[in-house]
Amino acid sequence: MSISFQRKKEDFVCEKCGFFTKGNGYTNHCPKCLWSKHVDVYPGDRKALCKGSMEPIRVEYKENDSLVVHKCISCGFERVNRINEDDDFEAFLNIINKK
Repeated sequence: MSISFQRKKEDFVCEKCGFFTKGNGYTNHCPKCLWSKHVDVYPGDRKALCKGSMEPIRVEYKENDSLVVHKCISCGFERVNRINEDDDFEAFLNIINKK
């Protein structure tokens, strides 16, 4: 099984908040509420069997990137994703302020 990134341009409706998202091939979470979905084993492969919702649980910083850590509420799997310029800033702050 290849672990290289596989770009997928897919539009989706967020299962958490209902926001329509136009994918660009790198989109991995809803830009409105920042929730994601557990669909990949390796980024872009769409081979995860779980399909659970992934909650944005914390923010991390690496070099010049702000990252959001998503945790699957079904199986506990965690994945780190970059915050995008189109992401809702208030949703980002809500993750930081969540205790």
